[in-house]
Amino acid sequence: MSKENDRNNKDDRFRIANREALIGVGLVIFNFIWWYGFAYGLGSKPVEEYSYVLGLPSWFFYSCVLGFIIDVALVIFIVKFFLVEVSFEETDRGEDE
Repeated sequence: MSKENDRNNKDDRFRIANREALIGVGLVIFNFIWWYGFAYGLGSKPVEEYSYVLGLPSWFFYSCVLGFIIDVALVIFIVKFFLVEVSFEETDRGEDE
């Protein structure tokens, strides 16, 4: 029975790791879309038409500065509420009990 428990524990760990990897990929895709949208959306105008935020071109401010702050906040939120601690040690629960 302990081998069956070990298989279930490994499956749970891989399932959790796959879920968390997909969350990471989602964050990267969101970051890229945010950056690309603002950098090329606002930055494709002639320089004379740029607007500025805190002395920076708005395309740069929104894509790099604000995007970084939002990404950091999202990562903190995801780590706090969605990721779980998983032990890397293999244990035999059935033999000890």
